Amino acid sequence: MQVEMSIKGLMVDPVTNMPIVILHDKEGKRTLPIWVGIFEANAIALQIENVSPSRPLTHDLLRNVIYDLKGDVSKVVVSDLKDGTFYAAIHLVVADEPVIIDARPSDAIALALRVSAPIFAEEIVISNAKLLDTKPIEGDSERIQNWLEKLDPETLGKYKM
Repeated sequence: MQVEMSIKGLMVDPVTNMPIVILHDKEGKRTLPIWVGIFEANAIALQIENVSPSRPLTHDLLRNVIYDLKGDVSKVVVSDLKDGTFYAAIHLVVADEPVIIDARPSDAIALALRVSAPIFAEEIVISNAKLLDTKPIEGDSERIQNWLEKLDPETLGKYKM
């Protein structure tokens, strides 16, 4: 089953200094933290803040190619979690035919923001992400999960990219 998600925030992990995209469900009861690369985080941040670069970035180019080929992004799905790595799929409709493209979650999310497509996560991914052993301090993953779930917009603003 897929759960519709939205971006709760973008921040830097205070332990690893890696960017994290925080997704949450509509009710705000479940969160899904996804660690991403700095360039992907920047692409997401630019779109969240409605900043238009003077030339198209990679995700803008992808959007343009899809549109120019008369395609449409129907949704993106964070589809799997294997060995601590998240996987995603971009669901397109091209010539009235569904097409599913494998993608990194960060790229899928950056594209979804640019085309106003919904973001989903598989229920099993959300459940298994809570079991991820981040190990910044032995036995500390439950504390980190609780911290992520309780983040509010004011707290997110303390961590700059």
